[in-house]
Amino acid sequence: MSHVSQETAQEISEEREARAIVYNFLSSLFAKEVTSDLVAQLTSAQGQSFLKSLALDPSLSASVNEINTKLVKLNSKESLLELAADFCGLFLVDGRTSVSPYAGQYLSVEQGGEPSEKLSNAAINESGSKSKNNKAQLFGELHQQMTEFLTDNKLQIHSDFPEPGDHIAVILAYIAHLCVTSGSEQQLNFINSYLMTWLSDFTQQVNKHDHGLFYCFVADLTLEWLKVDTEFLLSD
Repeated sequence: MSHVSQETAQEISEEREARAIVYNFLSSLFAKEVTSDLVAQLTSAQGQSFLKSLALDPSLSASVNEINTKLVKLNSKESLLELAADFCGLFLVDGRTSVSPYAGQYLSVEQGGEPSEKLSNAAINESGSKSKNNKAQLFGELHQQMTEFLTDNKLQIHSDFPEPGDHIAVILAYIAHLCVTSGSEQQLNFINSYLMTWLSDFTQQVNKHDHGLFYCFVADLTLEWLKVDTEFLLSD
C-alpha cells in the first residue's frame, strides 16, 4: 500500500478544517440571534475573505452575497433587534408562521424508525412530524440518538443552549466535528440519514415564513452547501 505524502496529508487536514468551519458558521446562525460581535467578525477582513471564498462556488454565490449584503446593513441596535425578532418568530415561538428547527418533527419514526421525509461551536462543546406543531417528537427518539452520538464523542450541548439534541444547530455542529474526526463514508452516512432527509422541507418552510429574508438565504445556503459537500464526499 502506498504511503500518503506529508504534503498530501497536510492538504487533507486543511480541507477537513475548512469544511468544519463552514458547518460551524452555519450552525452559529441557527443557534441564536445574530449579535454585534458576530457581525463584526463576519465583516472583518478575515470574515470577508471566508465569505468570498465560499461564494466562489456558483451554487453558493447568490445566497452568500445576499447574506453579506444583509450583514453590512446590521450597523445599528435597531437593525439587530429587528433581525432578532425575525429569529424569535421563526424558531423560538410556536405559531402559524414559525418553523421547527428540530429533525424529529420532520422525520417519521413509525415505519421501522426510517426517515420518510423530513444534528457549532455555538451549540456543542467538548467534555472529558410531519407537523411542526407535533410536540410529541420534542426530546424524542432523534434527540436521544443525537445525545448518544455526542456522548460517544465526548461532546455535550452547551448549558446556555437549552434545546433538544436534534436541533439543526447541534446537527450542523456535530457534522463539523465529524469533518475532522471521521472518514468520508461515516460523514456521508450521517448527513444523508440525519440532515438531508428533512433539510429541503425545513428550507421550504423558512422561505415561506421569513419575510425579512435573512434566514431564507441562510437556509438556502445550508441546503446548497450540503448538496455540494455530499457530492465532494461521494467523489473522495
